Amino acid sequence: LMEGLTKLGYHVVEPNGTFYMFPRTLIEDDIAFCEKAKDFNLLIVPGTGFGCPGHVRISYCVQTDMVKRSLEAFAKLAEYYKK
Repeated sequence: LMEGLTKLGYHVVEPNGTFYMFPRTLIEDDIAFCEKAKDFNLLIVPGTGFGCPGHVRISYCVQTDMVKRSLEAFAKLAEYYKK
């Protein structure tokens, strides 16, 4: 997931043995970013609630196939912000 997100333009720091990551959002407002992500069937959590404004929390403790399928939605979300 981390490599795929990085290729799409998201800045991600490698997680150290956890099952979640905090990539930087593509806009400053992480709450608005999470709301827009819902339009692409992505459920991500604003980093503000974890002391990481401008980031989102993504949990990837699901089947690998589901993680891989999510990359298409993250690509569409990134494309939305490139307009």
